[in-house]
Amino acid sequence: MKLFTVGPVACRPEVLREMSIQMFSHRSVEYQRLHQETIERLQRFLETRNQVFLFPSSGSGVMEATIRNCVRKRMLCCINGAFGKRYADVARSNGREVVELRTPLGEPTTPEELDRCLRENPDVEAVAITYNETSVGLINPLPQLAEVVKSHGKLLFVDAVSAMGGAEIKVDEWGIDVCFSSSQKCFGIPPGLAVASVSDEALRLSEQATNKGWYFDFKLYERYQQREWSTHMTPPIPQIAALRKELEIIEKEGGKEARLELYRKRSERIREGIKELDLTLFPRKGYESPTVTCVNAPEGMSGIEIYERMRERGFELAKGYGEVKERTFRIGNMGYIQWEDIEEMLKALAEVIG
Repeated sequence: MKLFTVGPVACRPEVLREMSIQMFSHRSVEYQRLHQETIERLQRFLETRNQVFLFPSSGSGVMEATIRNCVRKRMLCCINGAFGKRYADVARSNGREVVELRTPLGEPTTPEELDRCLRENPDVEAVAITYNETSVGLINPLPQLAEVVKSHGKLLFVDAVSAMGGAEIKVDEWGIDVCFSSSQKCFGIPPGLAVASVSDEALRLSEQATNKGWYFDFKLYERYQQREWSTHMTPPIPQIAALRKELEIIEKEGGKEARLELYRKRSERIREGIKELDLTLFPRKGYESPTVTCVNAPEGMSGIEIYERMRERGFELAKGYGEVKERTFRIGNMGYIQWEDIEEMLKALAEVIG
């Protein structure tokens, strides 16, 4: 099965081989070296001097961590899809009040709307933005939104789960307090590892926080990382080794810009192919994701039907998600994909829609 999913995605053979190394203690010098090298490569990739932590979880774990460590009472969540809504749900489940800034599905959050909402709600402590809304294949204008958040003096949390490694991120320049992602998306690593950059201000708030739990305590991550290049619980060593290998490959293949250009070219080819088949995209033009393409199902077919028929031909796409599950399907271009795979997938799609 050739994977054009939105995660987990196919992994490079050399990355999978890296995961087959014999295990060693997470308190050993071997692990310390692995941990340090991975962190330093991530800092370069994210263009940040902030600390970067490795979490034994999916990205949703870090989502919860931002709330428990940094928000005392009230936050704002920008919602234009299922994962922006998840952020709000997670905040409420942790007893926080949530102001929702909702835009119609397929429409981006705009700086003007965000500025208005922050003026109307000056007491929110933080703003959560889903950079790349996986459910509808839309990328939000993060640099401009970040500028608005910082002009109001608020913390900025960025869910970059399907963006980190596939879209531009400048953590320090944009003033992001916590920026997190998961291994099974653009980095093309099996699931089980999350990464996040955490600002000094976020760490200061974590130090003052009460009832924040133990597993996702930012200050514990900081203490163990600074003291011994480790974590306060057993980390997923194979995934970390795989991530170090992938970051090494990225650097050898021309660095971050070359990797982002690869994702741009892949998504452009998929969108061209969709247009050639007289299909249309769900998100507003100009805000299409560089890592996942959300396509409107043609008249007379459901997105689920297209998904099932593509599976019969050996291609795993992704079903539509949430409110648009029946009327859309999604094509991911993350992870280990060859150019000929894209052409074969588009040919099979042409057969399916007939």
